[in-house]
Amino acid sequence: MLIAVIGSTGTGKSELSLDLAEQLSARGQPAEIVNADAMQLYSGMDIGTAKLTLAERRGIPHHLLDVLTVTDEATVSNYQTDARKAITEILARGVVPILVGGSGLYVSSVVFDFRFPGTDPELRTRLESELLQTGPGLMYSRLQAVDPQAALRIGPSNGRRLVRALEIVELTGAPHLAALPAEPVYWQPSVLLGLRTPRERLTPRLDARVERMWAAGIVDEARGLLAAGIEDGVTASRAIGYAQALGQVHGALSAAEAIEATQQLTRRYARRQVSWFKRYAHTHWMDSDAADRVEDALAHIDRGGAPTFPAEDLPAAAP
Repeated sequence: MLIAVIGSTGTGKSELSLDLAEQLSARGQPAEIVNADAMQLYSGMDIGTAKLTLAERRGIPHHLLDVLTVTDEATVSNYQTDARKAITEILARGVVPILVGGSGLYVSSVVFDFRFPGTDPELRTRLESELLQTGPGLMYSRLQAVDPQAALRIGPSNGRRLVRALEIVELTGAPHLAALPAEPVYWQPSVLLGLRTPRERLTPRLDARVERMWAAGIVDEARGLLAAGIEDGVTASRAIGYAQALGQVHGALSAAEAIEATQQLTRRYARRQVSWFKRYAHTHWMDSDAADRVEDALAHIDRGGAPTFPAEDLPAAAP
């Protein structure tokens, strides 16, 4: 059985996963944790991603942390392959895998039977050339015309995702789909555990978390990643907190401006996460501050896994 701990940033998913792993191990069911936070895949990006240190992992094996360099491009399809391989190996050893993270599509790609459309190198090259020549604005307008829902999800500035969406439309003749159907297929029997925090408690918590990131040295961490090529990275350079810290390093933002911008983006990201995860049927939701959340989660695990549905009901999704 696969256990997935989901929820927005700042809700305590890592702590719950560690507590569950310890409790399961105490009951004779050893458990290991698989990361599903896209930015924690990157080596050297620790402070801004709230990545657990070795000491904080309590001796519990963790997978898919620090597996990319900051110049690597993170893709959901590659992550799906790597995460499922890790989970399959964990299950084969008789160990319980606990998938933990807030990157919605990354979680979905593992938990549900997502099948990613392929790619065409010539078509991709042509679209990327058009992006360089015309900019993302015209690409966004093209996508609005053929797939307005995808355009709304992606927005007008993410050139990489606009190219991918247009590529899928041209290859398949179908929209770029990344939304969950009402009744998805589960890749493995799964238990979904969700943590939620009311906005009035979460917002000040997220703001304080950003302030702690700056106090802990995210600007120095970002400065140190310049030599590793973070500004050449397609994905890492845009990570919330790091883009703003780099702006401070280059003098484009003051510390106060960088902090405020990161707080705003973090709050917006948390709202998107809440919207994404609330569509997951069969999730057992718990208040993140509930004193009995570990016992509650264990009781739900003991009640069994999740139902499955016909695979043909699930549409394709794209990274």
